[in-house]
Formats: sequence, C-alpha cells, structure tokens
Amino acid sequence: MSPALPDGDAAPEDGALPASVRDGAHDRALGVYLHVPFCTVRCGYCDFNTYTATELGGGASQASYASTALSEIALGARVLRDAGLPPRAVSTVFVGGGTPTVLPARDLAAMLDGIRDAWGLTPDAEVTTEANPDSVTPESLAALAAAGFTRVSFGMQSAVPHVLATLERTHDPRRIPDVVRWAQDAGLRVSLDLIYGTPGESVGDWRASLDAVLAAGVDHVSAYALVVETGTRMAVQVRRGELALPTEDDLAAKYELADELLTAAGLGWYEVSNWARTDADRCRHNLAYWRGDDWWGVGPGAHSHVGGVRWWNVKHPRAYADRLARGLSPAAGRETVADDAAQLERVMLGVRLAEGLGLGALSDAARGRVAGLVADGLVDGRAALGADGERRVLLTQRGRLLADAVVRTLTD
Repeated sequence: MSPALPDGDAAPEDGALPASVRDGAHDRALGVYLHVPFCTVRCGYCDFNTYTATELGGGASQASYASTALSEIALGARVLRDAGLPPRAVSTVFVGGGTPTVLPARDLAAMLDGIRDAWGLTPDAEVTTEANPDSVTPESLAALAAAGFTRVSFGMQSAVPHVLATLERTHDPRRIPDVVRWAQDAGLRVSLDLIYGTPGESVGDWRASLDAVLAAGVDHVSAYALVVETGTRMAVQVRRGELALPTEDDLAAKYELADELLTAAGLGWYEVSNWARTDADRCRHNLAYWRGDDWWGVGPGAHSHVGGVRWWNVKHPRAYADRLARGLSPAAGRETVADDAAQLERVMLGVRLAEGLGLGALSDAARGRVAGLVADGLVDGRAALGADGERRVLLTQRGRLLADAVVRTLTD
C-alpha cells in the first residue's frame, strides 16, 4: 500500500487558488508532473501509488487514462488562468509512475499534446518519461521522441540478477545496453536509476552495477539508498527475519564507491543522489522542485505546488476519474506553506545541491553554527568563507552522507 495522503485543509471543488499565488510568479518556472499509476507487476519494495492492469476498470482503466488525465490538464489551465497568474509556457514535463511506458506511445503523446495546448511548451522544454527496460522498443522510443519527449529515465536498479530478484524486478539486466542505445538512436537523453542497499547486495554486486552503468555510456545517473517502507512486502520479509537490512557503514561505503567511480568517469554530482556529465544533462524538472518553482501534478495521488500553496489529488484512480467526470477538481486537500515550513524546506533542499545554499538564507543563529560544520568536515570551508564569491553552505562528501544532520543543525 502507498502511504496515506497528508493532512490538510479541504480543497475547493473547483480547485480555485487564492490571489497570493500571483506574488513573484514571474520569477518562477512552471512544470508539469504527470503520474501514470500502472505497472505490469508491483515490486515488493515499492510503496508508490500504483496498480496492475487487472485491478482497475471503467474510467480508471489503462485504456481510458489518457482521456481522464486530459480533463485534469484542461482544469489546471483554467484554474491558473482564473487565479490571475501570468501566462507561462511549461519548461519541464516529467511523466512518472508506475511505469508510464505500459501505456501506448500514442497515449503519452496525446497527454503531452494536451499540456502543449493548455499552457504551451518553451522552445527548450525538457520532457522526460520514466520507463522500465522491458517496457520499450526501438519503435516506441522513436515515437516518443517524435512526439516531443527529450529524455527517458530507465529504472535499472541493479545489474545483478539476485539483487533484482530480491527487489522483485522483472527485467533482464542484459537488456540495458540495448534500451540505452535505442533511446540514444532516437535522439533522447538517457538516465539510469539505481538502488543500493538491497538486502543481500555485496559491495562487489554494487560495483558490478556501477560498471554496467558506465559501460552503457549514459550522461545522467541517479543512485538512491533503498528505503523499506511500512506496508510493503519487503517490510514484512524484514520483520520476519527473512531479509537482513544493510548497516549504515555498508550504505556509506556504497555511496562513496558510486561517487568515486562516477566522478572518475566524468559525471559530477549536482544533487546528493544525482550525477550528470554536463549542466545540460541535469534533470531540470527535479531542479525545479529543489528550487521551489511551480508545478501542476496530474493524476491520482499527484502533488502540486503553486506560489506557496500545495495540494494533492485523491489517491485511487476510480475516485480520481469520477471527480473529473463530474467536473470537479480531483484535489483531496491542500495547505498554504507557513513561513517556518518554507524556510525548513529551503534549507533542506538547498544544501543538497552542488551549488550550495547562500548563508543569507540562514537565520543568524544558523550562520553561527556553520563554522562547527566546517570543523566537523561536513561543509566546505572555502565555500563557507566565500572564496569563489557568495558565502555558501556546500556539503563535502562526508556532509552528503550526513545531510540530514547538517539540516537539523541549521534549522533547530
């Protein structure tokens, strides 16, 4: 089961936004996240809001999903216009899931066309879809590129069969070089997404996965430590003693190995869990989240943020489709982010970036603690002194491993 939606205020049935969202809108980019809640199977570690094809029917089915999502896209355009926001073309689109590419390429293209019709796309718009390696063909990738997609993010997770089996992933790791080549031949940028810390994964296994990534010749890599969420099948296995979680030292060693090998291959970190070969290879959509821009989240359970107002849609695809069919917003609740919460998020997200966080964003008390973080080897001393310009909190490699502790120090 995916996690419960957050608590919040009731959302208006028409989705109307307060006038406050107009403040500073000219300085914020607009992105769209589009959630496709379908997978062929549900992996044992996954707690995302996903469903298999046989679980849903009617207006919530895979066949009707594109039409339903287009209804929310049209609603979103009306809501932003009625709120008095300036016209802004969408600069990034990210289609996630689930496995978006279980839908036909024509459906993904239709939803992108709907976004283009509703808001417009900037000339250099980044348009990404997630995909599983076993859910694409050369033809489907070429069709996505022709429709305007510019990037694909493959959920590789591991190159080692027994690790994939523990995660209950179904793809053949030998397929990775093929799908990367197909995507690149279609003109798409490619990211490979990895998970480290799977029960039973050795450091040698992890090195094999990193070597496979580098051999594939991609220009972007994401690597996240496995988090075993309550309510998943894997959580039950851990609780029963069937699987043993790795130690913190094991996770740290694997992160350090990833950073070492990726950096040596010319991919620099730009966010704690993300590496790219050049600035152009960075995921601009995720950077928009980390920098506090606006985005509209389409789909069941999707979250949105516009001008300090955050809301989230009903989770179940049937409830989502029903509300839209009745002309209602699918939002289940919303909140206006308070100043103290906004400051916490600004610090929490800003320090994770390789550009660092300017000391001016910190309270006087927090600025006084930066010297201690430098002494502990968690923050780069030259950046904190402003050796290259603005004084910044810039994490060292050790600081990246202890980023949560740095954030607590700067916000308590």
